[in-house]
Amino acid sequence: MATLTLTTELQDTGTRLDIYLSEASEGFSRSYAAKLIDEGRVTVDGRLVKRSYKLSGDEEIRAEIPKLQPLNVPAEDIPLDIVYEDDDVLVVNKPRGMVVHPAPGHASGTLVNAVLYHCGQHLSGINGVLRPGIVHRIDRDTTGLLMIAKNDAAHQSLAAQLKEHSVTRRYVAIVQGCLPEEEAVIDKAIGRDRKNRLRMAVDEERGKRAVTHYRVLERFSRYTLVECRLETGRTHQIRVHMASAGHPLLGDVLYGAAGVKWAAEGQCLHAKTIGFIHPATGEYLEFDSDLPDEMKKIIEKLRNES
Repeated sequence: MATLTLTTELQDTGTRLDIYLSEASEGFSRSYAAKLIDEGRVTVDGRLVKRSYKLSGDEEIRAEIPKLQPLNVPAEDIPLDIVYEDDDVLVVNKPRGMVVHPAPGHASGTLVNAVLYHCGQHLSGINGVLRPGIVHRIDRDTTGLLMIAKNDAAHQSLAAQLKEHSVTRRYVAIVQGCLPEEEAVIDKAIGRDRKNRLRMAVDEERGKRAVTHYRVLERFSRYTLVECRLETGRTHQIRVHMASAGHPLLGDVLYGAAGVKWAAEGQCLHAKTIGFIHPATGEYLEFDSDLPDEMKKIIEKLRNES
C-alpha cells in the first residue's frame, strides 16, 4: 500500500475532488480517482468526502493506493530508446505514434506494454494496473523524453516535483506564421473545451493556470521554429497556447489550420529536454534528445523554401 499526499492551492478552490486528484497525480484517470474516493481511500484534512466535494485552498489530500494487482496488460517486446536507467528511474525517448498507456482502442503497442517487457514487475503501482510507472504523459504524436518510476518512492518524488513545477521540460516545435517577439510568456488558464470534449481550450473562468515560456530558434518565410519551456503541465498545453496566440503547431489537426503545405503526421512537437532531482540520490539530472528524422526533414524543407 502506497500513500500519495497532496496539498491544494488557492487556484484549486471550487475544483471537484475527483478532477483534482486525476490532474494533480499526473497519471490517474478520473475514473480511477473516483474509484479510490468511493472506496474510502481518500481523505481531505483527515475527513472522508464524496467525489463531488469542492476543494478550498490549503487542504491536505491523502490517497491510499492499493498494491499493484496482477496485470492483464500484456508485456510486449517492443524496442525502447532508453536514455537513462537505474533502480529507481527510467528515461525513454518515445517515438511518434506510440500511445503512452492502454486505453480504449489502444490495448497493445503502448509504451506501458514495452516497459512491462523491459522492467517486469519493477515499476511503481501508484497509478494502477493500466499505468504502472507512468508519472506523466505526452501525446501519441508528440515525440521525446518521458520519466518512468520503477518503485512507489520514486513515483511520489517525481510526482511531487511535477506538482511543484520544478521539473525542467523544454520542447521544440514548428509553428505556423511569424512570431512578433523573440521570446515571450503565455499565461492563460486551460480547461476542457466546453463544446468539444476531445479538445482543451483557454478558459480563464474554469481552467487551471497554465504558463508556457517560448523563444524563437529560427525563422522561416511562413513558419517559426521555437523552444517552449513548460512552467506548468496541462493537457495539450503547448498546442493550446500557441494556437490561442494565432500560431498553431504545424501538422496539428486538432488545433491547427487546414491546407498546410508541409504535411506532417501529427503535430511537430518534440520533448527535447527533461531534468529532475533523482528520487534516491538528490542529484539533479538532465537529459537531452535529438530531434526525430521526420522533423529534421521538415525543417530542411522550410529552410529551402525560405
